[in-house]
Amino acid sequence: MKMNYWIVENDVDTNKSCPQIVEASQFLKDNEVVAFPTETVYGLGANAKSDEAVDKIFAAKGRPSDNPLIVHISNSEQLNELVEEIPEAAQIMMEHFWPGPLTIIFKKKEGVLSEKVTAGLDSVGIRMPDHPVALALIEAANLPIAAPSANVSGRPSPTTAHHVTQDLDGRISGVINGGETGVGVESTVVDCTSEIPVILRPGGVTKEQLEEAAGPVLVDPSLAKGEGAPKSPGMKYTHYAPDAPLILLDGKREWIQSLVEEKRQAGMKVGILTTEENARFYQADKILVSGSRLDLSTVAHSLYDVLRSFNESDVDIIFSETFPQEGVGMAIMNRLQKAAGYNLIKEK
Repeated sequence: MKMNYWIVENDVDTNKSCPQIVEASQFLKDNEVVAFPTETVYGLGANAKSDEAVDKIFAAKGRPSDNPLIVHISNSEQLNELVEEIPEAAQIMMEHFWPGPLTIIFKKKEGVLSEKVTAGLDSVGIRMPDHPVALALIEAANLPIAAPSANVSGRPSPTTAHHVTQDLDGRISGVINGGETGVGVESTVVDCTSEIPVILRPGGVTKEQLEEAAGPVLVDPSLAKGEGAPKSPGMKYTHYAPDAPLILLDGKREWIQSLVEEKRQAGMKVGILTTEENARFYQADKILVSGSRLDLSTVAHSLYDVLRSFNESDVDIIFSETFPQEGVGMAIMNRLQKAAGYNLIKEK
């Protein structure tokens, strides 16, 4: 399949359709699949009302069909067409964080969306992205757009159009290059169908921000081990993994370096995922920096790019530092734990 490639400035006016957006939106109307930028990562979009279109997402990604998809909208009218009701907590969150990196799970209206989007659940995750290209595309298509991350399932999510072409060239109809994404990790997913909202996936909006806006918020206990049936994308299966095995190390720099030396003496090439503050303390075959510990948003922004960059090296194993699980650190550790298959070693 020939993949179309459209370049669109990310300050495109959502009220004026440019030729590239019009052309890309026609593919969506024709039940084809198109990748596009959001403020979090690049999404792989298709008509959320069409089984045929949604099947093409799963085929392109190699994604298990019991993993539900997030539906992207561009205005509140679209939301009313898709959900049974809007709980008070959800309304408050929408007012504070939409458009933005927050997915809210609602009770769905029956018979509107493809059952393959919701994996047979009676609920649906919906978000309004905070990216002018994404909003323009959804407006032009005049459809709710199902869009998981635009990568082969299991690999690090894409934060540039180049990452998309690395994984999906020949598998999809096209990609809109709107530049590098901003947040770097996917949206927070919060279930508002219960009395107290529950975070099913940490992301760009933190637990602390949600609670400040809307009151108490719980965290799904299955996040700690990745267990349970997936009520949201990212709750099951290995995600975000580089080619080489990744192990998380919770300990002092000296202890981490000792483990590096142990592996190197055994003839292995070792990579380290670290931060600006610690990089100079290590000696390894590949040392990659993902932001600063003083500002974890910079770590989130660079994380997937760094994980992908290890694939361009010949390391046999990757060690990663761990991060505090406050603020966006919860999202960072969630992604790293999944990339490592929950393989974490603590210093004794």
